[in-house]
Amino acid sequence: MQSLPVQIAKTFVGDAFALVNGFARIITNVVMAPVERIAKACDVAGVLHERALRATERGEIRQAWRTLSQASPRPHRSRRHGLFGCFRSLGELT
Repeated sequence: MQSLPVQIAKTFVGDAFALVNGFARIITNVVMAPVERIAKACDVAGVLHERALRATERGEIRQAWRTLSQASPRPHRSRRHGLFGCFRSLGELT
């Protein structure tokens, strides 16, 4: 059992981390929007479309919605991709 000040501090740190992570994702999405448009325009073979189909088949989207809909956020899961997690899909374009 934790004391009330420790519990409040942990809650504040978790919320602050989630807020900073949210702002970082917004900024990276705004910065990466032109790159994604260029990638979609250059995708002649349809690799990005096939990748999106595989993702839906495996249920990654449903799992992401389940994770987002949970009552308590889990910051350790959101750190998996980090600040530049949007770059992980660019490996398919090389």
